[in-house]
Amino acid sequence: MSSAEPVPESVPESLPEALNSSAGNGSDALNATVRFTATPEGTALAYGSLLFMALLPIFFGALRSVRCSKSKNGGEMPETITSRDAARFPIIASGTLFGLYLFFKLFSQEYINLLLSLYFFVLGVLALSHTISPLIASVFPASFPNKPYQLLFTQGTGENKEEILNYEFDTKTLVCLLLSSVVGVWYLLKKHWIANNLFGLAFALNGVELLHLNNVSTGCILLGGLFVYDVFWVFGTNVMVTVAKSFEAPIKLVFPQDLLEKGLGASNFAMLGLGDIVIPGIFIALLLRFDVSLKKNTRTYFYTSFVAYIFGLVLTIFIMHTFKHAQPALLYLVPACVGFPVIVALLKGELTEMFRYEEEASEEAGTDSESEKKDQ
Repeated sequence: MSSAEPVPESVPESLPEALNSSAGNGSDALNATVRFTATPEGTALAYGSLLFMALLPIFFGALRSVRCSKSKNGGEMPETITSRDAARFPIIASGTLFGLYLFFKLFSQEYINLLLSLYFFVLGVLALSHTISPLIASVFPASFPNKPYQLLFTQGTGENKEEILNYEFDTKTLVCLLLSSVVGVWYLLKKHWIANNLFGLAFALNGVELLHLNNVSTGCILLGGLFVYDVFWVFGTNVMVTVAKSFEAPIKLVFPQDLLEKGLGASNFAMLGLGDIVIPGIFIALLLRFDVSLKKNTRTYFYTSFVAYIFGLVLTIFIMHTFKHAQPALLYLVPACVGFPVIVALLKGELTEMFRYEEEASEEAGTDSESEKKDQ
């Protein structure tokens, strides 16, 4: 997952790009060549909205991660990130980012984005359905006939039959999928920024909920590696910004700076990559689960890291706006999200306990390890 910093998208400067932009937005081509200058009110609204949207998946995703870690439902089991995974992640992310950059340079951007749109349509519908399922379930009355279904796909016959797909769902799940598909079709047809944000928020919340760091040390390795990754690809090259602006997929949250002037048809966006939400978010969620493990009925480390994230993101926006240059958000978020909780742990004398905290392995993993010992 690549992370893109919050940066205002200016109107294209070349005439062909301006013509394409004006065709999509229904505005005059000649006016599109004039660089848009956001009003102070529009800028404040855009950045404030991005900050608010970034906090939603972190807060609710962290809360849901606690329930997810205790869940026995195989469909909601979290994916645990180990220290080895964390060390390799920046390298894999760099390769993916540069590969996308080359694709956009060598091949038609239109066809690449068409394939990506179809791919993210499927992922977005599933992510949004999972996100809204608790809300939808609470809306239905207890008397609602919630019938169970099973989608089973096998290969072969008799004793050689092999199960390839076994998906269990119910009527409420179908309603969630239907509502999410409406948003998906809206996104495919219009590429509207609201549809983009609905999918983006769903991706971010699912990431924070379902991606679990196994301990604080792993979180420090992951955040440290991506700190270097973000700084290099933003300050060292134009790769990150190029991909972020070319990639027409809900991997970023956007909000128009000209909303007050143009309403919902606004087109001059400030944006924030999902990586700048999910990566710090899974570390903040880990600290919440650490708080729960202390059994002190407090959420000290969660709230500390949450406030630290707000501070880091506000600082990112302030510096970016002051110097009018794209900023790697993790440059400010990583020191804040790691440093603030560590200082609090030092003051409370719980630093050793924090770094010794280990996420419990899933039952399935434990069963596998036991079977391996028996085989030996």
